[in-house]
Amino acid sequence: MTRDSLQQRLRPFGQEHVLQFWDELDSTQQSSLEAQILSLDLEQLATLVANKDEKTDFSSLAFAAAPPPAVRVDGTGAAWSDAEAFRIGEETLRAGSVAAVLVAGGQGTRLGFDQPKGMYKIGPVSNRTLFEFFADRLRAVNKRYNVRVPFYIMTSEATDTETKEYFASNHWLGLRPEDVRIFKQGTMPAVDAKTGKLLLEAKDRLALSPDGHGGTVAALEKSGCLTDAESRGVKHLAYIQVDNPLVGLCDPLLIGHHRMAGSEMTTQVVRKRYAKEKVGNVVIVDGRVRIIEYSDLPDEAAEATREDGSLRLWAGNIAVHVIDLGFIQRMTKSASALPFHRALKAVPFIDESGKSVQPSQPNATKFERFIFDMLPEAENAFVVEALPSEAFAPVKNADSASSDTPKLARQAISDLHRKWLVEAGAIVEEGVLVEINPCFAMSGCELATKIPEKLRIGSNRYFDT
Repeated sequence: MTRDSLQQRLRPFGQEHVLQFWDELDSTQQSSLEAQILSLDLEQLATLVANKDEKTDFSSLAFAAAPPPAVRVDGTGAAWSDAEAFRIGEETLRAGSVAAVLVAGGQGTRLGFDQPKGMYKIGPVSNRTLFEFFADRLRAVNKRYNVRVPFYIMTSEATDTETKEYFASNHWLGLRPEDVRIFKQGTMPAVDAKTGKLLLEAKDRLALSPDGHGGTVAALEKSGCLTDAESRGVKHLAYIQVDNPLVGLCDPLLIGHHRMAGSEMTTQVVRKRYAKEKVGNVVIVDGRVRIIEYSDLPDEAAEATREDGSLRLWAGNIAVHVIDLGFIQRMTKSASALPFHRALKAVPFIDESGKSVQPSQPNATKFERFIFDMLPEAENAFVVEALPSEAFAPVKNADSASSDTPKLARQAISDLHRKWLVEAGAIVEEGVLVEINPCFAMSGCELATKIPEKLRIGSNRYFDT
């Protein structure tokens, strides 16, 4: 397209300023900027900027909210037992009906780590990376159930190249290359918070940001992963995010509960530690399960308790889901099903003179979607509670922070594996770190069959394959 054609496209939306440096660009740069402009849904962006998109009244929802349909850690809350669910989950895995989805678009910036977060070393003894934790888990699942679980890894523009290079140079972490598909999530432009004008990161480049983990839906379809999954006979997607090394990827118990509930989307949760903990609140409103973010939950609703003093809205989201393939395929055809959320951020940009500006305060609005917003659309959406000590050790902040740090995650991994060892009859001396690769044992029960009686562990130890 010519500059005039691009201007005609941009003018109705008041965004033609993004062409102000056009004459300074070479043909390659012009082509790049043109492609970015043509990829924009300018009508959608105008609606978002004008704040005319449909809004959710979270305050009203919060006071109508009730605890969600859930099976608790003690097995109560369902018409079936954990044993039945586990058996069904194993059958589902053995049938090759499950694929794994890992959201890995984030960099380790808050960790002081300038690479993809999945490359961060988290093993308390082994020094394995987050990517290795999940790949080892899939290797173990593949071996136990004699299957080849496809592994779909969603990156971002910032992490895609390094992630692909990492897997290729490390022999795909023991997985078959044809079973690993690495694909990029979409982007949304950042706009000036005051004017709604598109920001330029460079003279030939819009300021673009990942479109949130809700972008997984469109990215899975665009990349061909949904078609690949269907061709393999996959019926369920086990979804996790890269920053939680304790998560049981392709957990047969969670998959089994999902199947037994007849659910299209099942969410694993932990009990909130206190009323206003900064986690999403999983609730049910008007017969539909949904998540209300902590920032949208009024204090009165957050602090409401039951007769025994426990929180009424107890279920905290940890971003672990099982999603039916048919459901996610249906959702790809509903463009408006996932609403956009706004975040005010400090976004670097170039000004009218072409000078780079590094704002010290939030100056821009970013738009992103969240995958949990699919929950109200799912039939029989269900919730499964897990113990934080067994399922949740997020790695988000540097060790100088008070929570969600690598140090705390490493200790949580070691503590869980110490528990397995002690229950299996081992003696683990105080202060010793232990770590068990899932290819050695995926659970405490399996571990008990693999170690000698009264094994004594007096120094840090890694149980490998």
